Amino acid sequence: MSDSGTGFNKENMENGKDRNEGTPINFIQEAINEDNLTGRYGGRVHTRFPPEPNGYLHIGHAKAICIDFGMAEKYNGLCNLRFDDTNPSKEDTEYVESIKEDIRWLGFKWDGLYYASDYFDIMYDCAVRLIKKGLAFVCDLSADEIREYRGTLTEPGKESPYRNRSVEENLDLFSRMKAGEFPDGSRVLRAKIDMASPNINMRDPVIYRILRAHHHRTGDKWCIYPMYDFAHPIEDMVENITHSLCSLEFEDHRPLYEWVVNNVGLEAKPRQIEFARLNMNYTLTSKRKLLQLVKDGYVKGWDDPRMPTISGMRRRGYTPEAIRDFCDRIGVAKTSSTVDIALLEHCIREDLNRRAMRVMAVLRPLKVVIDNYPEDLVEEFDAENNPEDPQAGSRKVPFSKVVYIEQEDFCENPPKNYFRLSPGREVRLKHAYLIKCEHVVKDEKTGEILELHCSYDPETRGGNAPDGRKVKGTIHWVSAAHAVEGEVRLYENLFLDPNPGEEREGESFLDYLNPNSLEILNSCKFEQALAEAQPGSRYQFLRMGYFCADAVDMKKERPVFNRIVPLKDSWAKAVSKG
Repeated sequence: MSDSGTGFNKENMENGKDRNEGTPINFIQEAINEDNLTGRYGGRVHTRFPPEPNGYLHIGHAKAICIDFGMAEKYNGLCNLRFDDTNPSKEDTEYVESIKEDIRWLGFKWDGLYYASDYFDIMYDCAVRLIKKGLAFVCDLSADEIREYRGTLTEPGKESPYRNRSVEENLDLFSRMKAGEFPDGSRVLRAKIDMASPNINMRDPVIYRILRAHHHRTGDKWCIYPMYDFAHPIEDMVENITHSLCSLEFEDHRPLYEWVVNNVGLEAKPRQIEFARLNMNYTLTSKRKLLQLVKDGYVKGWDDPRMPTISGMRRRGYTPEAIRDFCDRIGVAKTSSTVDIALLEHCIREDLNRRAMRVMAVLRPLKVVIDNYPEDLVEEFDAENNPEDPQAGSRKVPFSKVVYIEQEDFCENPPKNYFRLSPGREVRLKHAYLIKCEHVVKDEKTGEILELHCSYDPETRGGNAPDGRKVKGTIHWVSAAHAVEGEVRLYENLFLDPNPGEEREGESFLDYLNPNSLEILNSCKFEQALAEAQPGSRYQFLRMGYFCADAVDMKKERPVFNRIVPLKDSWAKAVSKG
């Protein structure tokens, strides 16, 4: 068999190597390679990403997107975007559009756009076919009764008293369910499989329920809707999907998936393969709980930069390249584990270190008057835009008699090994001069430091002393006469607990919210270059971290920047120690 279009050759398939990269392959690739070798799908690889449009995508979905679309890319195959809109009471077109935007932003392109609702007629026909084959029946038990009859992990279930209805009666009742003759919850259609199965999912599962809810695409045409476990395999078959990749919680549902595939009478026979979902510490990925955070006002919308949503990360300033790199590094596993959020932040720092322009910004300003600097003199200093990128060039930074420095860069009574500014001590102003603190001006009542008066050495232009004296401290600054004033938002983890989603008796995930997850600084001073910052543009504020111009609130007359991540990299430090 030719391996054209797969990106892999037979020799490397058998050796478990990626021809293009020479690296070990994961178990999903092994399965696909096996199918390509045996000709199971004629060498085709066709995947799909099937989100339910009931919320915004989060970092866990990013991993699934990278796997679904990534496998199609790796094998020169196809990947569909399919919205699993079988539960209209929770779905909305707002979520549909946000999901599209997130996928595009991550750098992927779908080959076909579909909706589960496209196939409602086909699903109904498949259900009728099961009834005619004696493999489905209408059940009048309530939801609680069905649960009670289902049994436990150690005890078999009991058959419904309605299980042996005739085919004719089931067809009639199902038709009347569709016609809206029965109230919500009064009847369901169940698959007739095995109430003694050790797998509870196979104990006559519900495949259709009555639900009167306006659908965002089909309106009020339907009052019965298929359950996910029934709809999903049919959708895969209709779209001729070869490999249905899904997260590990569906492993126990695979026998039901295969039962549907083998019994509804459609030709295609897709293969379900499960991988471990992404769990990350200090992060919540339950859509229901994220929705609660939004609706109850704990955060400022789905795109709040503290949220683990892709839209929140985008607004905070994360790059799609960093997220894809993160997903690639954590790999594809068969068992669940928790990833340290520090790895994600490390990927972001690595990416931004290569691309972000360096600028100076003073977040908590302290006024410094250089007494012996000429009153009307303004100088300009060359500053590299990015030392990691020779093509990034440089810019001119103005310097004048009055500058701002960070409050933390001055200490009136410095401890040992403090190398920044203090009375009688010199410090280097980045790109500019050496200055010495001569005296401090304080508020007479409160003792608050109002401003510093310093002297500068005009022979130290560029920051070096011609007499060879050593100055250890270098601090950043902004010229007061040229400063742009604006706002900075400092973000921390939204939760204090490493596992906020863990169920604990008598406690709620809300109990672990971090009251200091957002700090807003209103009087920050930025160098002139940031006056032209465009929404979404990213920078490294020297010594302070990586920041992004807020995509919503950014204004030229008053810039707003979100801190993406601090400069300190705990992950790289931990790896170097290990």
